[in-house]
Amino acid sequence: MKIFNKTNVAALFLSASFLLTGCDAVKNANNQQKGTAIGAAGGAIIGGILGNNIGNGKNSALGAVLGGVIGGVAGNVIGNKMDKQAKDIKQTLPGAEVERVGDGIKITLGENTVNFAFDSANLTPEAKANLDKLATVLVNNPDTNINIFGYTDSKGADSYNMTLSSKRAEAVKNYLSSNGVAASRMVTVGRGELDPIATNDTDAGRALNRRVEFAITANETMIKEAQQGN
Repeated sequence: MKIFNKTNVAALFLSASFLLTGCDAVKNANNQQKGTAIGAAGGAIIGGILGNNIGNGKNSALGAVLGGVIGGVAGNVIGNKMDKQAKDIKQTLPGAEVERVGDGIKITLGENTVNFAFDSANLTPEAKANLDKLATVLVNNPDTNINIFGYTDSKGADSYNMTLSSKRAEAVKNYLSSNGVAASRMVTVGRGELDPIATNDTDAGRALNRRVEFAITANETMIKEAQQGN
């Protein structure tokens, strides 16, 4: 889901005064911006603004990724590492939707990768097989933080769906952990029936909405190494 226009990010941050006053323009920034175009100070500011706005809006995974924009030369180094990891994930899980956003990666695992039966947080055999593949990539890229967002369709009470979505995110975390991904890297969030990616008026649409999304961002180790030019 693309929610930004093609505004030139570098042009948005020509001056410090604009950074402090141009919040409306920042919210429309291109989601493919590069850290070198933003600059170190600009990256920190845009990351906070975008993370706050989008994280509380339609897409928490996207908000989490954009909230981690680093900027400057370090952002460029991190971006190159994320490019490679995103490519690995796409090759490993061709059924997943993988987007390189800012200095991170947004992944949607839906019907063809990790889906859930109605009113269930149990991982299917197909889901486990796909998470096995994803775990290999995550283990090979240890210097990242992983936010896992669980979702439901719109059937049932809001409070029940929020609990169920949390269980789905936890089920994914626990399975990845059992496959060697450090639990300390992962945080789970239940989003209930929020942020639907398909209609809830059909069985097929509701199946797509029963999903998990990931926001993968650089951890402190990757950031420090990038700042040192590594």
